[in-house]
Amino acid sequence: MTTRALETSRALWNRSGVDLDSDEILAQILDRGELASWRALYRMAAADGHLRARIKRIVLTVPVALPRFWLAALASLGEAIDLDAEVPDYYDHATV
Repeated sequence: MTTRALETSRALWNRSGVDLDSDEILAQILDRGELASWRALYRMAAADGHLRARIKRIVLTVPVALPRFWLAALASLGEAIDLDAEVPDYYDHATV
């Protein structure tokens, strides 16, 4: 299940399509997506516990730009979240 916002997300500039079964593509949307794609992903996560678990795992292990934003979003969907959890430092891992 995808939406137009995800299919046209600038985060997928180097992809021929959106495949949310791919952790790499999901991480790319979490990190580089725009508000419309994040809203679409949030709506999908609201109905999909497996997707929420994958987002949580990615945010806690992969440096993304707004990890606390995603943890708070998951908490708002009822996920058990430690908002003080250690997250990878985006700036220590970012490449230019």
